[in-house]
Amino acid sequence: MGPVTLRVADLDAMTRYYTQAVPLTVLTAVGPMAVLGRGTDPVVILEHAPELRRASPRDAGLFHTAIVFNTESALAAAVASVARHAPGTFTGSADHLVSKAFYFTDPEGNGVELYWDRDRTAWSWTHGQVEMDVMRLDPNTYLREHLTEAGAADPIVGGARVGHVHLSIGDVETARTFYVNQLGFETTLDWNGALFVSAGGYHHHMAMNVWNSSGAGRRGRTLGLGAVNIALPTREDIGTTTERLLHYGVEIRDDGATVSFEDPWANLVRLTTNS
Repeated sequence: MGPVTLRVADLDAMTRYYTQAVPLTVLTAVGPMAVLGRGTDPVVILEHAPELRRASPRDAGLFHTAIVFNTESALAAAVASVARHAPGTFTGSADHLVSKAFYFTDPEGNGVELYWDRDRTAWSWTHGQVEMDVMRLDPNTYLREHLTEAGAADPIVGGARVGHVHLSIGDVETARTFYVNQLGFETTLDWNGALFVSAGGYHHHMAMNVWNSSGAGRRGRTLGLGAVNIALPTREDIGTTTERLLHYGVEIRDDGATVSFEDPWANLVRLTTNS
């Protein structure tokens, strides 16, 4: 997954949250846009759009951006940083069997997940679906076990990138038709009003749920999710995916570098490649 684009009302406040709390670094900042990430990997793109209204929690859009860390000590450093700089944004934590996750809400109401993956050899699959759960994960115990002195002193340790993107949508079957049958992801879990999909055997690169948004229609232009960016391995992969989408009648925009289109709820999806 590539960086998630967010349309924001207060660019300065949102930049402070994602750099001081999460924390990421500013990779580029030009005019009304800031690209934040770790190392050379962009994670969040903030686009200043103060003229837009905030979306209703019942609308389709972003459920959360999930940032995966390469070690538990790096995750613990990030969680401790948010606890220090923005403690009121913590909303929960869970052991999902495949991963350990901590949840937050940024100052403009966008969900954020910070997580670490267990090794794939520890994941279990039954009849083609990955086994996931929501088990108790105590934040204080986790920090005692995994926060190092170096991480407490400088929370920007190790790599981090977008691991998956979770959307709020109007109904699961329409999401399945679009994201699996048309776009080409594979279903990894169908559970409790949510659909989890991936490529290459990951537990999920995207998820869609109706927990707050059942029956939601197409989005208007609001604050919040601006675009989901998906990085494919090669231009050939983009070409194959584009042909499949065109076959199903999906309207495509291709500028030579990026192919973009909307899902059934008007969430913008962009396909790019690093090759």
